[in-house]
Amino acid sequence: MASDKKTVSVESGKTLKTIYNLWPYMWPSGRMDLKMRVVWATLFLLLSKIVLLSVPYFFKWSTDALAGNLDAAGDLLPFVLGVLALVAAYNLARVIQAGFNQLRDALFASVGQYAVRQLALKTFLHLHRLSLRFHLERRTGGLSRAIDRGTKGIETIVRFVILNSMPTVIEFSMTAAILAWSYGWSYLAVTALMIASYIWFTIRASDWRIDVRRSMNASDAEANSKAIDSLLNFETVKYFGNEEMEARRFDQSMEGYEKAATKVSTSQGLLNFGQVVIFAAGMMTMMTMSALAIRAGTQTVGDFVFINVLLMQLSLPLGVIGFVYSEVRQALANIEQMFDLLDMDAEIEDAPGAKELMVASGAISFKDVHFAYDKARPILKGVSFDVPAGHTIAVVGPSGAGKSTISRLLYRFYDVQAGSVSIDGQDVRTVTQKSLRAAIGMVPQDTVLFNETIAYNIRYGRPSATQEDVERAAEIAQVDHFIHSLPEGYKSMVGERGLKLSGGEKQRVAIARTILKSPPILILDEATSALDTHTEQEIQAALDEVSKNRTTLIIAHRLSTVINADEIIVLKDGRIAERGRHAELLDQNGLYARMWNRQREATEVEEHLTKVRAEDDLGALADRTKNTIENRP
Repeated sequence: MASDKKTVSVESGKTLKTIYNLWPYMWPSGRMDLKMRVVWATLFLLLSKIVLLSVPYFFKWSTDALAGNLDAAGDLLPFVLGVLALVAAYNLARVIQAGFNQLRDALFASVGQYAVRQLALKTFLHLHRLSLRFHLERRTGGLSRAIDRGTKGIETIVRFVILNSMPTVIEFSMTAAILAWSYGWSYLAVTALMIASYIWFTIRASDWRIDVRRSMNASDAEANSKAIDSLLNFETVKYFGNEEMEARRFDQSMEGYEKAATKVSTSQGLLNFGQVVIFAAGMMTMMTMSALAIRAGTQTVGDFVFINVLLMQLSLPLGVIGFVYSEVRQALANIEQMFDLLDMDAEIEDAPGAKELMVASGAISFKDVHFAYDKARPILKGVSFDVPAGHTIAVVGPSGAGKSTISRLLYRFYDVQAGSVSIDGQDVRTVTQKSLRAAIGMVPQDTVLFNETIAYNIRYGRPSATQEDVERAAEIAQVDHFIHSLPEGYKSMVGERGLKLSGGEKQRVAIARTILKSPPILILDEATSALDTHTEQEIQAALDEVSKNRTTLIIAHRLSTVINADEIIVLKDGRIAERGRHAELLDQNGLYARMWNRQREATEVEEHLTKVRAEDDLGALADRTKNTIENRP
C-alpha cells in the first residue's frame, strides 16, 4: 500500500512538473495576439455552454405545450405559433452553440500550432547543443520518435487544458445549480454522486492504461530504431546476407508493440463500458424520481423530458472529462521523454562572459593535456605540442593512441580534464563555441553528406556563397569535372549519407565545402585513409592546395600523406613517443620508422599484385587474340 502511494506521489509530481513546463506554450509570452485568441476562444466556449443549457428549457416548454393544449381547439392558432416558435428556438440554440464552438476552434488553431512549432524548435536546438558523447550513445530512430510524439502531444494538452477543463467545470456547476433550484437537493446529490463516481473510475482506469501506453511507446521506439539502423546499414546487411536476422530483430520489437497496443485497445473498451454503466445508473435513478414526481402531481411531462435532456447534455462534458484526462495523461507520457531531453544539461557550455575567438595568426598550442572518455581508461596523458601559424603538423600513431581525440578537443566537442588547448593564446574554454568552430575547417575520414544536391553540400561550408564561389571551390578540390559529367550537374542529388557518390568523390565534395568555408585553421582527420592509393594521391594534391598558408593539423594513418609536414608527432599509449621531420624520424629508427617500413612493404605488395593482375589480364588478352587469328577461316 505504501509503495502504491509512493508511486502515485511520484507520478503526480511528474505530471505537475510537465504541466509547469508546458505553461509557456499554453500562454505564449510576448505574443499578445495569441493570448487574445485564447481569451476570445474561451469566451466563445463559455457562451456556447450558456446557450446549450437553454436547449432543455425550450424542449420542456414545447413538451408541456403539446401535452396541455391538444384539446384546446379555440386556442389552436396561438398554440401552433407558440409551439413552432419554441421548436425553432430549440434548434436555433443548437445552431448558435455549434457556431460558437467552431469560432473557438478557428481562433485557437494558430495557438496550438504555434506551441507545436516552438517546442519542436526548442527540442531541435537543444539536441544540437548536447555533447558528441550523448549522440554517440543514443539511437537516432528513438530520438526522432520521441520528438514526433512529443510535438503531437503538446497540441493535445494545450488545447484540452485551456479550452475544455475550465468550461466543463463551469457547466457542471451551472447544471448542478439548475437541478438544485428547480427540483431539490436530492437531484443534486444523485448528480454529484454520479459525476464523482464517473471521474474516480475514469482516473483509475486511465492511470492503469498509461502504463500500458508507456510500454507500447518503448516498443515502438525500439522497433523504429532497429528499422532505421538496419536501413542505414543496408549495404552491410546485404554483404552478410542477414536480411532474415534483421527481420527477426525488427519483428521481436513489433511483437512487444503488438501486445501493448492490443492491451491499449482492450482497456479503452473496458473504460468506455464502465463509464456507460455509471452514467446509466445515475440517469435511471433521476428519471425514476421524476416519474414518481409526475404521478404525485409535483412535476409535468415537460419536467421529465427536461431532466432527460439535461442529463444527456451532461453526458457530453462527462465524456469530455474522461477523454481529456485520458488524452492528457497519454500526451504527458508521450512528451515525458521530450522534456527529459530538454532537462538534460549540455556537457559543453560557453563559459559565463565568453568572448569571440580573435584569430590573428591561427597558432595552436596543447599544453600538458590529460583527457579520458572514461575515467578508468585515460586516452591522453600529458600531451604538449605547438602548431605555429601557417605550419603543418602531423599526428600519427597506432590505433587507439589518441589521434582523433586531439581534433575533438580542438573543436571542443569535449573539455580536457587537465592542461589546456589554446588558439593564439586564447583557451578554447573561454571563447564561444560558435566563433571557435567558425575558425576551423574539418575534412574527416568518414565524410557524411546531406541527402541534397551537390551544390547544397558544398555551399554548406558558407551558406551565403554564390554559385560562382561554389564552382570555384569545386575546381580547387578537383571535383568540377566529375560534377559537369553528371546529367544534372550541381543539382544532382547525392543520396542518403552521400551513398550515390564514391569514396573519392565524397572526399572531394568535403574538401570543396571546407575550401568554401575558408577557415584560418584546417584539420585533416585521416582524410584519405579509407581510399585506394591512386585516389589518395589525387586527393592529396587537392589537400596540399587547401593547406597552403593555413595552420594545418593532420591526423594521419597513412604516413605517405605526412612526409612534407613541418613536424610529425608520434603518439603511443596517449603520450608523445617521438617527434621531428620525416627524415629525422626515419634516422631514429624507432616507432615511426617501423610503421613506415610496414606501410611501405604493404604498398609494395599491393603494387606488385596490381602489376601481376595487369600482366595476367594482358597475357589472357594476348592468348585470346592469338586464338582468334589462328582460327580465322
